[in-house]
Amino acid sequence: MPASITLSHLSWSTPDGHALFSGLDLSFGPERSGLVGRNGVGKTTLLKLISGDLQPRSGRVIVHGSLGRLRQAVQVGPDETVADLFGVTDALALLARAEAGHASTEELSAADWTLETRLAAALARVGLPIEPGTALTTLSGGQRTRAGLAALVFAEPDFLLLDEPTNNLDREGRRAVIELLAGWRGGAVVVSHDRELLEAMDAIVELTSLGASVYGGNWSQYRARKALDLAAARRDLTEAEKRRDETERKAQIAAERKARKDSTGRKARAKGDAPLLLLDAKKERSEKSGGAGARLAERQQSQASEALAKARERLEILQPLSVRLAPTGLPADKVVLRLDALRFGYEPLRPVLDGLSFTLAGPQRVAVTGRNGSGKTTLLGLITGRLQPQAGSVWVLPGAALLDQEVSLLDPCETIRDNFKRLDPQSDENACRSALARFMFRADAALQKAGSLSGGQMLRAGLACVLGGERPPSFLILDEPTNHLDIDAIEAVEAGLRAYDGALLVVSHDESFLDAIGISHRLELPPTA
Repeated sequence: MPASITLSHLSWSTPDGHALFSGLDLSFGPERSGLVGRNGVGKTTLLKLISGDLQPRSGRVIVHGSLGRLRQAVQVGPDETVADLFGVTDALALLARAEAGHASTEELSAADWTLETRLAAALARVGLPIEPGTALTTLSGGQRTRAGLAALVFAEPDFLLLDEPTNNLDREGRRAVIELLAGWRGGAVVVSHDRELLEAMDAIVELTSLGASVYGGNWSQYRARKALDLAAARRDLTEAEKRRDETERKAQIAAERKARKDSTGRKARAKGDAPLLLLDAKKERSEKSGGAGARLAERQQSQASEALAKARERLEILQPLSVRLAPTGLPADKVVLRLDALRFGYEPLRPVLDGLSFTLAGPQRVAVTGRNGSGKTTLLGLITGRLQPQAGSVWVLPGAALLDQEVSLLDPCETIRDNFKRLDPQSDENACRSALARFMFRADAALQKAGSLSGGQMLRAGLACVLGGERPPSFLILDEPTNHLDIDAIEAVEAGLRAYDGALLVVSHDESFLDAIGISHRLELPPTA
């Protein structure tokens, strides 16, 4: 039987009773499927249900074939090695004994003489030429992710279940993962907001609060279909509004007609122009007819309102987030950042940055790029004052704002609204609520505590608080801003940053994002020795 994953009438709710899936029917075959959707819609939960880490409230998950799952973070113990991650520590030890002439005849017959070659090939496929005995604690987060993916490929499962496999990877690591998946011939279900990776998919599965929709083809083909869906949803909403208005108009005309007939009947009764029995019979017929008409009108109005609500809900799901920013007024020649012969290292004789000079003036858009470990985070620490240079100097325009991956500018104990008011005390309540609404924090959503938000919601709230005011900062520093955002939010941020007229310094490995926001210069940091 061909490998497959089938979800049948699947339902699952969070511990507080919020239903993520209800009666979900979905299937995956031996192809590469990208799983997309807004943050909080249940993408990671769906992978956990498929892998058996969670059990559905109702329905079934049927898997034909083997699964290999890569989680967002590869957790490691202090003594674990790459060989432990692959599950081949004992097999490698046997080969070592055999090569030393200490293995028994029985052990020699069980030895896998191709193991070392296959291990090296799996690691090479993800661009990680390291020894199996390497301690995992010595690897960066991105290197651990690549090692975990190599271990999955080595096991040769029928399906790969990957949760944001390119998060925190540098350009080289992202390229290795994309190439690996492009050549993968088994099944794969990939949760990702990496549009370059999604271009390598055979199908895109979109999760929304309405369920799942499957689109054949890669990311570009999916976006084209979505544009058509959005246009259709707007037409449906217009038609639903017309039907609702027409139904209400007809109900009003019918009510006015009945009121006139009732008035005529009352006048005739008062004059005594006709026998009471005849008038009573007419009244009874009128009341029956009027009651039936009222019930019919009420039913039609209810149906029209329900259709309108559904049309609005679908448009809300399909409509991309829209961000508009106020101008900063930054002059074209105003210096916002100056680095002069900057030197810094965590060890005295091993500088991470050595002799770095750079000037950013006016509304330039600069991407800081380089491999993991080349000093990008260190440079941001020096620019923001968290670190002090060992030599050289840093000057930054006062009022510059940093939005880091932890969104540390937000107080987790305060609501989003209160954070906004603290960071922009000049804004009145209407301006505050309007700014937050543009970033999809409407009404009570703006009253959520920042500490209760998901990673993507937290970053969106940080962007709202930094950029949403009447006078955004003239210089904005972003540290991997897309890592925890869903694609709709990324595209909204891109739209907002394209309209931003201040200076940008961005650390990001997301080339699609950098292209979209119009990066004009690059500061490439060389690998550290």
